[in-house]
Amino acid sequence: MSAAPALHESAGAPVTPFAALRGQLHEAAAEFSGGADALEGILLGMVDDVDRAAGERLEIFPVCHHSPASALAMARRLREKQPKVVYLELCEDMAPLLTELRNCRLPVAVQAFASDIDGFPADWAPLSVVAPITEASAEYQAIAYALDTPGVELVLVDRSSDHVFQWDTRHDRAGEADRADEAALHGEAVGVEIGDLRPRFAELEEHLLRHGKVRHWSEWWHQYVEVPLGDSDHDTYRQVMFLIGSLFRRLAPGDGDRVRVDEDRERYMWTRMREHLAATGTDAADCLYVCGAFHAASRVEEFGVDAPTATTGDSGTGGFTISPRTATTWQYGLIPSSHTAIEAQFGLASGSVSIAATQWAKNLKRTRVQPYRLEGQAGTKKPTAAKKAAKTAVRTTATTAAPVMPAGAEDRLSGFLRRPPVVDTLDEAELLGWSVDIVRAARRSGYLASTADAIAVFETSILLAGMRDRAKPTPYDFQDAAVTCIEKDSVPGRRDVRRLVEIMMGGDRIGQVGYDALPPLARDVHDRLAPLALDLQQRGVKRALLDMASEPDLRACSDVLWMLRRLMPPGAARPIMGERGLGERSIQESWDLSLGTHQRALIELGYEGVSLEQVLEQRLRRTAYGAQATAAQVLAAVEDATLYLGGRRLAEELGTRALEVLEAERTVDGAPEVLRRVRGLLAYYRTSEPVLPGWIESFVRTGYAHYCTLLPTAFQDEDATAGQVAAMLGFLFSMEGLALSLGCDRTQLELSVAQSHPRDPAKTALLWAAQVQLGTLSRAELRSRCDELLGNPLVVPSYPRYLSGFVHALEPVPGLADVVVEAVSNAFGRLPDAVLLPWLPVLITTLRSNAAELAPLLIREAGRIFPARLAALDAWVPPWRQAAVPPAPRARPHATAPRGAVLLPAHPETCDAVAELLGSADGWEPTGTAPRHPSLTALHPDTAHAVAALLTAS
Repeated sequence: MSAAPALHESAGAPVTPFAALRGQLHEAAAEFSGGADALEGILLGMVDDVDRAAGERLEIFPVCHHSPASALAMARRLREKQPKVVYLELCEDMAPLLTELRNCRLPVAVQAFASDIDGFPADWAPLSVVAPITEASAEYQAIAYALDTPGVELVLVDRSSDHVFQWDTRHDRAGEADRADEAALHGEAVGVEIGDLRPRFAELEEHLLRHGKVRHWSEWWHQYVEVPLGDSDHDTYRQVMFLIGSLFRRLAPGDGDRVRVDEDRERYMWTRMREHLAATGTDAADCLYVCGAFHAASRVEEFGVDAPTATTGDSGTGGFTISPRTATTWQYGLIPSSHTAIEAQFGLASGSVSIAATQWAKNLKRTRVQPYRLEGQAGTKKPTAAKKAAKTAVRTTATTAAPVMPAGAEDRLSGFLRRPPVVDTLDEAELLGWSVDIVRAARRSGYLASTADAIAVFETSILLAGMRDRAKPTPYDFQDAAVTCIEKDSVPGRRDVRRLVEIMMGGDRIGQVGYDALPPLARDVHDRLAPLALDLQQRGVKRALLDMASEPDLRACSDVLWMLRRLMPPGAARPIMGERGLGERSIQESWDLSLGTHQRALIELGYEGVSLEQVLEQRLRRTAYGAQATAAQVLAAVEDATLYLGGRRLAEELGTRALEVLEAERTVDGAPEVLRRVRGLLAYYRTSEPVLPGWIESFVRTGYAHYCTLLPTAFQDEDATAGQVAAMLGFLFSMEGLALSLGCDRTQLELSVAQSHPRDPAKTALLWAAQVQLGTLSRAELRSRCDELLGNPLVVPSYPRYLSGFVHALEPVPGLADVVVEAVSNAFGRLPDAVLLPWLPVLITTLRSNAAELAPLLIREAGRIFPARLAALDAWVPPWRQAAVPPAPRARPHATAPRGAVLLPAHPETCDAVAELLGSADGWEPTGTAPRHPSLTALHPDTAHAVAALLTAS
């Protein structure tokens, strides 16, 4: 954006308070640049911006995000002016949440959240906007003053959360993923940059850092703005902040989208303020407009309450048209924040917010300014009776006395720019205390620090400050000195010295949302877990022990904890002992709970519903009815509905949906998961229900026909893996009995296998296993084919792939375990070392990657076949090498002399009781008489002979 033309003073033009400064800058520009050019336009334009902002009838109070100097100046000005209306640069739809800040411990963030979006791209969901608030911020001072002072109105004038995403074409929500866990408290939320003040011109920032002899922007701001403005008067503070905002604005690069958004925000805010003034009739002199210094030096036409009005636009009071909001439903709440999260979201240096909090406390102690705090604010001291009386007197004065008008726009800027830097005297006591404290902290963290290191840190801090042209070491100088003198070569513990200094300067203060400010779902969770007698709002891990056998009432707590484990991040509720599965309920459980640490996740659950059951049901439905839902995912939703919600209504609805999704699938990618889920659900329903639900019977019947249809294609498809084809066969063979009872035809499976012609070795092995299961291929023929593979030198390199297929075949045909063991053993026995050794790593990796879950079955079968002792291995002969001995023919038993029927005549009571029960009145035949009816074993002896031979062989 090009600089606005300079306003030169002419003879007839009125003389402004900044005329002298404008003349000096004009001469300086002419001297340094050799004539009028862009430099003169920028310098004089900055003065024009300051003059325009300072002369506005509605007092503008420029601030910087989380700046102690801004907060101190705000507290002073509020007590002097006592405005009746405070306009604040914050999303206007967040206003109802600000009263809940008194129930929280700062820092916290005001959040707008939307999971179901309408009017934005679907891949943006969920949408989240946060505005962090700390005590050492001018925004909090204005909020506390307005909410606790009778007769004062707080009006938020910035764009709504919906407009944040309407206008932000960049949609940069990635953040810094490599930060610590505490930096993720805001997640991927878009931060509302209240008072964002940082140069957008990279060369300018680099120039400032290099000449300021500092490492990062936070240190430059602390040294050259925070400290000088800490004791300045109100007019000086405003004009300096106007000047800085104008400088950064005029030197911003030409990012058209960002400039457009900034200017639209300014038009939006001035439009809202004019609307409010027109509607309420409030005098602009009784109002205070709190905004970032970047927006205070605005040059849009809508700037000022006296800007020309127009009849166009939705506002009716200005020419700017505010677009309507989308149909997205927004939820609002407060989430915990932290110094680290604020630094990560707004690109500040690590530890800068903690140092700002320490600087805020020092400023209050030095200036004795009484800050504003919300009554009942958690984490603050209760005011004494004298302070309460003084506060009441101030309120009375505010309601009766006339407001203090802002001072005239005198030129305080020239004196500030000409004033030499104030040389702070060295506070030896403070620096010595820092040095002793950091050595103590370092020793606790494992460093070999001593008193000599404390002296070295003290002296090095002074030396670094002198090298950087400052007499008093800043916290950043002390941090560099501590790292240099203590850390040396390595870090013995979890924290380095830089982190120890940050902790010593105030640490990463983490806020907390109070119980009364939580959404209904979060309060319901805490109420339902109250029998555990744990302070779950406190950060850290809490151990919960549940003995449901002695305390049945704890089963309700167990149900809540399992749902929290399903809905929240893994660390929020972690089971140590106990499990929950289909048909399984633990009688004792042990949990590690950290709901206080994951309070943000619990709060965002409250945006989705009023109870855990409602949120879980909504998520399961969203998963099942999603456009990318698969049959396996819907079956998982059925299982979760059965586990956590109970009842059959939702499970049957989702099961019917799973049937619809399965019918529409044309790939077999989810076949393994479908097989596992269906097996588990069938086992559960068979043991807990009198009859199978109708949906699962339909699923088995449809799945049988579906996989029969896809089987030939899957055998030939290169994208289908052997595990997926094995899962299809597993479904067909394991569900065959139920499917046939429901009306399916086995001929369909036989035809499907007959039409399959795979080219892949692993799938060929699967096909052979399926033929064995169907009876079209004998085990002897399968063994002969394996022998042929080992005897063919061209096939030996691909033999591991055949073995992989055989191992996968254990899923549909587990009875082939002995054949697979035989195939592996023959390979090790017959192949020479030159072939076996290069092939062995391929075999191991193939089995590990493709059949890790089926290997135990193979190992058990090998343990059954091979000898248990090493000594017996030399004389052991594999079963498949033993010669088959035909069974000897047996003589038919004589009917008159039975060998095994001697117990019945000796103990006839059992037979007599059975005969009486059946109504038979026939008595016992005399011994030695021929039977009246011929025996089946006598007529068909072959069956008995085969059974006898089988028993003898085993």
